[in-house]
Amino acid sequence: MYTEIKSYQIIIQLLKEHGIRHCVLSAGSRNVPFVHSVEEDPFFTCYSITDERSAGYFALGLSQRLNEPVVISCTSSTATCNYWPPVAEAFYQKVPLIVLTGDRDYEMLGQWEDQMIDQVNMFDRHVRKSVNLPVIRDDDDYLYCCRLVNEALLELDHNGTGPVHINVPMKYYSTSFPLRRLPEVPAIERLDWDSSRDDWMKKVRKLEKAKRILVVCGQENCVSPEQQDQMSEFFHAFNSALAVDYMSNVECEGMFNPSVCMDTRFISDKKFNELLPDIVISYGGMIFSGLKTMLLRNHGKFEHWLIQPDGMVCDPFKSLTTIFACKPDYFFDFFVENTIEETVNDRKYYQEIMSYAQTVKDYDFPWSNVYAIKNMVTRIPSGSLLHLSINSSIRITNFFTLNPDISVYANIGTHGIDGCLPSFLGQSVANVDTPSYLIIGDLSFFYGMNALRSRHIGNNVRILLLNNRGGEEFYYNGMWRNAASDLHTTARHSTKAEGWAKECGFTYLSACDKKSYDEAIGQFMGSDSKNPMLFEVFTEMSTDAQAIYDFYDASRPRDLVSEAKRKGKELVKNTVGKEKVLKVAQTLGISLK
Repeated sequence: MYTEIKSYQIIIQLLKEHGIRHCVLSAGSRNVPFVHSVEEDPFFTCYSITDERSAGYFALGLSQRLNEPVVISCTSSTATCNYWPPVAEAFYQKVPLIVLTGDRDYEMLGQWEDQMIDQVNMFDRHVRKSVNLPVIRDDDDYLYCCRLVNEALLELDHNGTGPVHINVPMKYYSTSFPLRRLPEVPAIERLDWDSSRDDWMKKVRKLEKAKRILVVCGQENCVSPEQQDQMSEFFHAFNSALAVDYMSNVECEGMFNPSVCMDTRFISDKKFNELLPDIVISYGGMIFSGLKTMLLRNHGKFEHWLIQPDGMVCDPFKSLTTIFACKPDYFFDFFVENTIEETVNDRKYYQEIMSYAQTVKDYDFPWSNVYAIKNMVTRIPSGSLLHLSINSSIRITNFFTLNPDISVYANIGTHGIDGCLPSFLGQSVANVDTPSYLIIGDLSFFYGMNALRSRHIGNNVRILLLNNRGGEEFYYNGMWRNAASDLHTTARHSTKAEGWAKECGFTYLSACDKKSYDEAIGQFMGSDSKNPMLFEVFTEMSTDAQAIYDFYDASRPRDLVSEAKRKGKELVKNTVGKEKVLKVAQTLGISLK
């Protein structure tokens, strides 16, 4: 029989899946749920050592002779402190111990709770990994706990060996053991250069049988031509499709841009379920598109294989099963080289996705920041550099088709607006002969405008400044509520960049409608200017947001339009009350008929 405490259920099941059998147990109350559960399970071999200092050294010696990890478990407070000397010894001798410390609910720390000290990261630099588990109250807590325990156990032998610490808070004393069987817990596996060829080949065989493989390419600043060729070959060899946005900097066969067709405002849960992959393979950095949200909504319905050179755990879809601690080019090359010749992509899955993606229609945008971006990015010549400040610039640019061989950058590692302008200027200086373009909003520009004074700015620089008088993103995401929101959230203003741009030696252009924009865009995109150029485009943030909503309405499949309008009406009504609906709708230019 097993404990009712879910965090200990997870620990015990994952210990079994990792083949960790030996447990050195010290008497106490907070670890009773673990102790009684493992002493009743024939899988485990248990040893009773009362004082924790001796227990730690006993486990160290046992692990050295067995050449495998050993668990030590104790109650809370000073009992945990007595582990310090053997844990330090294990760290410097590289002995793999799993240090389980029982604890109180962290909310009671410093509140005169008996037998409670601060145990979070208590062993500091003398363990390879330290995790503090949540008190599990919901499904998110449960999945988070699973991930943390997996992270700790994987660090026992990741690029070396040594002890790890798992701190286990509990809301209450528990002496109940109602479970006859432990729950299934997803164990995360890591394959690296030292893993056996048989382990790698098992994954190849599994991929050969899969009918729906989705490769998700995150942000990468530079992807070699060799890797892109390998990805094309991978597409031919396996039943796959490659989700690529512009910040992935990939151009290969089998790719599609998920930015519109997989956006949560475009695709229904029902339709996404029809396209749901069996296996998701991801690599690179941040994923901007709504595909990330749609996969997260369906966590647990697919396997997630992560290509992560440093081998660290990253589980954005809460479905991680395998980490490949290698570079992407090694992964794609290995799988292509080792698949059997008969395994050929029938393209059925790719064609299903493309059939849906092609429902996105060409749209005649009104005067807005979307119009300004479209008519610039589609003119950028091959071989150029493009930096997109977050978030609207990224979203809108991915609506349209860029010329090939354009390097695209964005500061989405943190999604901060503060460094977009100077980051771009640094990139433009590195290659002064490369045409370099920045699309930036007003708040981000004025935040970093001091960077414009740099004496290193060349005439290859072109800045499209979208001045819609505030933070349009808050209109787009429904955070705008009323006039007070314009003051405190969207930061509405009437500032212009003209004076500062000219003071800093820029050729300045401006537009406030389609006519003036169309007259200026040719000069802006020209290559014969002796000065860097700044093109300030004036729009209105509320109508800019509405232009995107109208685009989705015009493009999405008919069965989603009425549902989207219904949800929009409910959102407005619930936000401001029925008596103000018409007034707000009129302000935003939204028809609720």
